[in-house]
Amino acid sequence: MPANVRAIDCDIHPDLPGIKPLLPYLDDFWRDSIPDRGIESLDTINYPPGAPLTARTDWRGQSGRGGSDLAALQAQALDRWQSSYAICNCLAGVQLVFNEDMARALARAVNDWIAKEWLDRDPRLRASIVVPTMNVAFAVEEIERCAADRRFVQVLMLAMDEVPLGRRSLWPIYAAAEKHGLPIGIHAGSAYKHPPTSLGWNTYYIEDYASQSQGFQSQVASLICEGVFAKHPNLKVVLIESGVTWVPAFLWRLSKFWRGCRSEVPWVDRAPTEIFRQHFRLTIQPLDAPDAPEVVSRFVNHLKSDEILLYSSDYPHWQFDGDEVMPPGLPEALRRKIMVDNPLSTYIRLQEVAQ
Repeated sequence: MPANVRAIDCDIHPDLPGIKPLLPYLDDFWRDSIPDRGIESLDTINYPPGAPLTARTDWRGQSGRGGSDLAALQAQALDRWQSSYAICNCLAGVQLVFNEDMARALARAVNDWIAKEWLDRDPRLRASIVVPTMNVAFAVEEIERCAADRRFVQVLMLAMDEVPLGRRSLWPIYAAAEKHGLPIGIHAGSAYKHPPTSLGWNTYYIEDYASQSQGFQSQVASLICEGVFAKHPNLKVVLIESGVTWVPAFLWRLSKFWRGCRSEVPWVDRAPTEIFRQHFRLTIQPLDAPDAPEVVSRFVNHLKSDEILLYSSDYPHWQFDGDEVMPPGLPEALRRKIMVDNPLSTYIRLQEVAQ
């Protein structure tokens, strides 16, 4: 482990407080058009702003929101947990926009905003590229534009978008990401262009929250079975806020049925479990496991790999007690891998500065 790197936080969330901060980063047409249309926010509803898990009380600023102030983020996340680097995942609702041209302009503005207002002001910060996935050409264009800035280390997509992410129509996005050494980060969330469940729309938020793991499972199956990794063997995918305890049982089930149906997908030339361990990584927050150290240790053993888990605080979302970001019961060697070695092996661009 590089001696000068203490921890790499793979998921923090700078808050975009409404649409006004983006206006300076839009061209004249959209700077006039968006206010004229009465668009005031790009908020998604995955985390209700007032819910306790959205931000703990002492992390909320004057606006009542967390993550909206750089100084607070520095003190409450970077300094608090001694992070040498942290990856900003801005959950602006670009994917919720139906107008492809507007989504293109907003994605560009979000990325320019995060670079100017956050990355320029703290050398520890890195960011994911927000892309308008409803138009693959626009998404590739934005990857190519932002990739020139080495502080962008990942491409950000949602767990429940318009189509399964393995679809071949999306492969140009993966080609661009692989070309520039950028993992695909799939974050919990929905474009809400389809129901979050296979049975229709939920009534309550708790149902939506619990259904996110189903979305991640579907995306893992899609990416593997469609052959994305046969086409892009160097691509890494990071599941962000996916939870982790569902993984062993789901992979067992997927691999079991692959053995009976493998003639249908000849490009899947080994068990999905093996493909997953090579290409997928998971952030540790929120950790959907009991606090008992022996249970956490047993779960890690079921993963059968010490390279899958990545350290994250999920700041300002609050999924843990006090400062216990890391799960209990992990041996020191594994803690070090999760906090530094695994993130460095996943995010190639961080290797350039973490020597």
